[in-house]
Amino acid sequence: GTWWVLGAPEFTVPAQHSHVLEQSGSLSSQGHRVLALLRLDTDIAVHNADLTDAVPVALVTFGENVRTSARETIDYFRTQGLSLKVISGDSPLTVGAVAAAAGLQTHTKAFDARELPADQDELVQVLRDHDVFGRVTPEQKKQMVLALQSDGHVVAMTGDGVNDALALKIADLGVAMGNGSAATKAVSRIVLLDNAFENFPMIVGEGRRVIANVERVSRLFLTKTTWAMMLALVFGLSLWAFPFLPRQLSGVDGYTIGIASFLLALLPNKRRYVPGFLKRSLMFC
Repeated sequence: GTWWVLGAPEFTVPAQHSHVLEQSGSLSSQGHRVLALLRLDTDIAVHNADLTDAVPVALVTFGENVRTSARETIDYFRTQGLSLKVISGDSPLTVGAVAAAAGLQTHTKAFDARELPADQDELVQVLRDHDVFGRVTPEQKKQMVLALQSDGHVVAMTGDGVNDALALKIADLGVAMGNGSAATKAVSRIVLLDNAFENFPMIVGEGRRVIANVERVSRLFLTKTTWAMMLALVFGLSLWAFPFLPRQLSGVDGYTIGIASFLLALLPNKRRYVPGFLKRSLMFC
């Protein structure tokens, strides 16, 4: 019988057809996804058959449409001190070309994940030296996230396919696309319903505003509580009458706490989170 095989050229095309592999590599380096269609005349089931005698018939290419906002989003994250890693199951040549088109300039070429070391310390070193990876398996994606975390990084992972679910689940922040698989969305902490990653700078800004303004408001509340305790202690130990009536305290709380905290919580604030929240708040008080 005749079998038709469709798959990645480096896995399916026999070595003797080197010109086909060269042509495939050239197309991949231009940012195309390339599949090879081969004919195999055999009576053995194709998954048990030897593809040495398979004859290449055609190369099928798929073009990538890089969003116009990709470069701007990447530039934003770079200015914020983030390190970006691209991990994909596609050919390293394709992934490297698409990453470059999106504005992710690296000093090294895309790394073939089939050569990734099993040892975590060695894997950490590879991740330090390279930013773009191709032919990454789902298990390798998970190990890469674990390696980055062991190196002291907070890791955010984005993806849309089932093959990303393992890595998304263990990442510090998993971000799934709205049109992604159900499994991917189930294990992610954020789902971009409009599939627009360019909205992420706005999401980061909103998160920073909330965190920074909570610190602002906490300073206000802690200051009010500190002074109330001091007044209570001073007048209690001195056996003096407390100088404020309940209705006066209600007015003080309304103007200094209610209205002020409402406005402080809504003020714009894009300050990056800095550890030491409690110490700063107490020192302010």
